Amino acid sequence: MKKIIGHFVTITKHRHLVIKHCKKAGVLWQGLRHDLSKYSPTEFLPGIKYYTGQRSPNEGERAENGYSLAWIHHKGRNKHHFEYWTDYNPVSKLVEPVEMPIKYVAEMFCDRVAAGKIYNGDKYTDDSPLEYFMKAKHRRVIHPKTSDLLESLLVMLKDYGEDYTFEYLRRLVKKNKQNNKDNVKK
Repeated sequence: MKKIIGHFVTITKHRHLVIKHCKKAGVLWQGLRHDLSKYSPTEFLPGIKYYTGQRSPNEGERAENGYSLAWIHHKGRNKHHFEYWTDYNPVSKLVEPVEMPIKYVAEMFCDRVAAGKIYNGDKYTDDSPLEYFMKAKHRRVIHPKTSDLLESLLVMLKDYGEDYTFEYLRRLVKKNKQNNKDNVKK
């Protein structure tokens, strides 16, 4: 019972923090739908089994099985994960990363900040999400433009703090939305 409650509380606290951040970033609707698949049996049951409170349950499932079905399910249903954005390239004949739309990069940023706060607790600083991102940068399969944008937002967070970064992100999302409307009119 302790693992059920622990896992439920962790993912729910994380989700609520992402909602708060998404509101600041101008993507509230995405925040309200954020990570709902984590409550599905495919993700929730392994989440309980591998819950430790110290790391993602996906890491525990991966350590035991060599892969995580919960993660495969999750990344295939949640567009704020760069792993969702891969497709077959007819020229190279390879599966390659695709550039993410700005609104999903915004949600990914909110997700990373919230995860840093939830998993680091009192040890969290505005440097934490950037440090986590940089640890695996060299082995991440992500579109270069998406990676550069996310990294620039994480650096901005470190250098200027949340208020500044979320305001910048809100303006970026709004500008992108307007550009998309203008392109449709043409």
